[in-house]
Amino acid sequence: MALNTTLLLRGVQQFKRYYARQFAGVLEGTDLTMREMDVVLFLANNPRCDTAREVTELRGLAKSQVSGAVELLARKGLLRREPDPADRRVVHLSLTDGGQALAREGRQVQAACLETLLSGLTAEEAAMFQILLEKVLAAAQTQFQEEADG
Repeated sequence: MALNTTLLLRGVQQFKRYYARQFAGVLEGTDLTMREMDVVLFLANNPRCDTAREVTELRGLAKSQVSGAVELLARKGLLRREPDPADRRVVHLSLTDGGQALAREGRQVQAACLETLLSGLTAEEAAMFQILLEKVLAAAQTQFQEEADG
C-alpha cells in the first residue's frame, strides 16, 4: 500500500485546525493568541529547552513570532527572562506561577486532543503508533539536517 501524501498533509492540516479550536475556552479573556499558547506549552513540555532560539528551531515558528510572543508573555507576567551568566547573549525563559497555571490548562487540552485522535485505536495500536511516529519523525529530522549541512 502506497502512502498517500495528499491524505497525510490534509490530515495534518485538519488536526492543526481542530487542535487550535480546542484552545478557545482557555484563551478566552486572556488576550493571548494560539501562538503565545504554543510558546507557553513548549516551555512547559520541554523544560531543558528554555531559549527563544530553541522554541523557534524545535517548534518550527518564525523568529519574529517567538520574539513577539515572548515579549507579550513577559509583559503579562506569564514568563520570566533571565540572562545566562556564562553568555549574556543567551536569555533563558521560564514560566511564572501564572504561566504554569496556564500551561496546566493547556496540557489538559493537549491530552484531550490526543485522546480524541487515538480513540479509535487499541492500547497496543496506540503504543505502536507512537513508536512508528517517532521513527518517521527521526527520519525526517535526519533528512532535514543532512540538507541543512549539505
